[in-house]
Amino acid sequence: MSSEELRTSFSDFVVSSSTRKKGQTNSSGDSSSEGDLQVTCFTEDLHDVTLHFQIVRFSKQIYVWVGCNTAKFGHLYAAVTTRPDNRVSVTSVLGGTSDNTGSGIARRLVLKTGLNIVLACNIPKDSPMLEAAAERKLVEKLKGLGYTRPIAGEANTSIAQK
Repeated sequence: MSSEELRTSFSDFVVSSSTRKKGQTNSSGDSSSEGDLQVTCFTEDLHDVTLHFQIVRFSKQIYVWVGCNTAKFGHLYAAVTTRPDNRVSVTSVLGGTSDNTGSGIARRLVLKTGLNIVLACNIPKDSPMLEAAAERKLVEKLKGLGYTRPIAGEANTSIAQK
């Protein structure tokens, strides 16, 4: 599948869930609560390369796919916080362990979101600048969607300004 076909497919992709009136939330007070599925797809042109992103938000985890120029799946990583010290553990579910492109992104996304992350990534392993740019764009989008948890300093300044 070419980049143009993928871009067209992304613009046509729509997932619907139960209808909700404006301002209405689920019982937990969170719009991304149980049973709600939110899918976001976008494309960015970075460093003469087209990157395709898909973010699927489940109730307690996020699935992310990052495709570089093609619709290939790439390596699949799962990252979660572990008890008792809340460290992040990452494992390669599909793909070799010698290519860790994406495992660092998955680890940092868990820290930024506080949610379990499943990341599929086919960024070339010899492109650390492209990987960093892709992660930057992904985090910007996650912040825009409200999927990241607030930083302690940001929460304090917003309370102090009120």
